[in-house]
Amino acid sequence: MKLSGIGVDIIKNSRIKKMIKNKNFLKRVFSNHEILNSKKKVNKISFFANRFAAKEAFSKSLGSGFRNNLNFKDIVIKNDSSGKPFFFITKKVRSIIKKKFKIKKFNFFLSISDEKNYSIAFVIFQK
Repeated sequence: MKLSGIGVDIIKNSRIKKMIKNKNFLKRVFSNHEILNSKKKVNKISFFANRFAAKEAFSKSLGSGFRNNLNFKDIVIKNDSSGKPFFFITKKVRSIIKKKFKIKKFNFFLSISDEKNYSIAFVIFQK
């Protein structure tokens, strides 16, 4: 497999703090799994900001951003048993990648970091 794309995004957490008060924003951007998982988190602002940055970085790693019928909600971030974040690849995302790149096998690598005021995500797309 070879490196096919990278994406990075940084967001000011105060921006997400304002936006997550809007239930429509939450439903439009985050999956049901992510919204349910946020209820277990003490710092919801950081949780949502990290995921927002990861979704932006994911779209950038594809080289298209949010085009070709790709939406925020299509990109789902989960965590493995040790807490490491990863992208859960939905059928729709798989279909978009297959159509755009003419491939069936691919990997994404995700790194998320935050501090008080900012969240950042870095994504590598490998095909």
